Amino acid sequence: MNFQEALQWRYATKQMNGEKISQELVDQIIDAAYWAPTSSGLQPFCVIEISNPEIRAKIQPIVYNQPQITDGSHVLVFAAWDKYTDERIDFIFHHMNEQRNLPQEGTIEYVKGLKNTLFAMSEEEQAVHAAKQSYIGFGMAIAQAALLKVDATPMEGFDNKALDEFLGLDKQGLRSTVLLTLGKRNEENDWLVNLKKVRHPKEMFLKQIK
Repeated sequence: MNFQEALQWRYATKQMNGEKISQELVDQIIDAAYWAPTSSGLQPFCVIEISNPEIRAKIQPIVYNQPQITDGSHVLVFAAWDKYTDERIDFIFHHMNEQRNLPQEGTIEYVKGLKNTLFAMSEEEQAVHAAKQSYIGFGMAIAQAALLKVDATPMEGFDNKALDEFLGLDKQGLRSTVLLTLGKRNEENDWLVNLKKVRHPKEMFLKQIK
């Protein structure tokens, strides 16, 4: 499939058949999120990959008992930084310069300006900014899943605080933002599988300025 065909093929799978997805495919989906662009290259989020059936069963009530959590193969938790800190920002720029064989002093002024901008925000605004970056990675991951013909269900309907506590994310300075379940569609029992994909009329969606 080309990219447009993959977008037409995918849908928010409601029923999965329990089939295991190969680790090779899961790794490719995670890599799509890993290489996603982020503001100033900060990459202020991470992905928690969960395949263990027992852990997924414990997570299911936190996700309001949605069946894909246990009937799928993997759950990917996208978790963003709860705030920006000197240590977090300095680490990524030090790492970036090191990997590019560039002098550390070359980014001092840029980092100083970046910190002034980010630290002018409240901690809640910083968390929202970081969460937005995680959604860029999430978008890349769900598109890659479609290209690989791996079914996926995006989930925002869950108790974020309860999940953070269960996974210990709150102790790592992280906040869960969105989940992506991976698996194979149950074509016989999924009411949504054969319904036409519908969006707004294109003329409502696209506003052109020429």
